[in-house]
Amino acid sequence: MGRKSSISRLPDTVKGCIDAILAQGAFTLDELRAELERRFPHEQLPSRSALHRYGAKLERRLAAIRASTEAAKLIQAQAGDDKDARSEALTALVQTELFEAILSLQEASDEDIDQQDRVAMLSSAAKNIATLTRSSVNLKKFQAEVEEAARKKLLEEQRAKLDELGKTGEVPQEVLARVIKTAYDL
Repeated sequence: MGRKSSISRLPDTVKGCIDAILAQGAFTLDELRAELERRFPHEQLPSRSALHRYGAKLERRLAAIRASTEAAKLIQAQAGDDKDARSEALTALVQTELFEAILSLQEASDEDIDQQDRVAMLSSAAKNIATLTRSSVNLKKFQAEVEEAARKKLLEEQRAKLDELGKTGEVPQEVLARVIKTAYDL
C-alpha cells in the first residue's frame, strides 16, 4: 500500500475547508489552490493533482449518498406501507454505506490499518452483508405475498361484481359465463 495522501496529513481545519469547497463545487482546482494559499499561507498545501484525486473520491462518495437519500425520500413519499417500501429503501441505504465502507477500507494504507485489523473488519462486514442479504430476501418474499393477496382480493371483488351483474339480469348468464371464463379462467 502507498503512503497517506498529502490531504489526509493536513490539519483538520485545512482538510475541512477543502471538503467544504469541494462539496460546493464552485471552484476550479486552480481557484481552490489559490483560495487555500490565501486562507492558509503558512501551511504545506497539497498539489493540484492531489486535490483532483481527493476531489474525485469525495465526489463519488457524495454522489452515492445523494442518490441513496433521494431514492429513500421518493420511495417514502410515493409508496404506501403495504409492501414495506420504506424498509426496502433503508436496506438500500445500508447497502450503499457498507459498500462505501469497504471501498474506504481498500483505499486505506498499511499505516492506517494493520492486516489483522483489516481482516477483522472485512470479516465483520461480510457477516453484516449476509444478515442484510437475508433481510432483503425476506423482504422480497413478504412483498410477493402482499402482491399475491392483493391480486386475490381484486379477483374476488371483480367476481362478486360480475355475479351481481348476472343476478340483475342486465347481462345474460351465458355471456357472463363466457366473459368470466375468458378473462379469469374460472
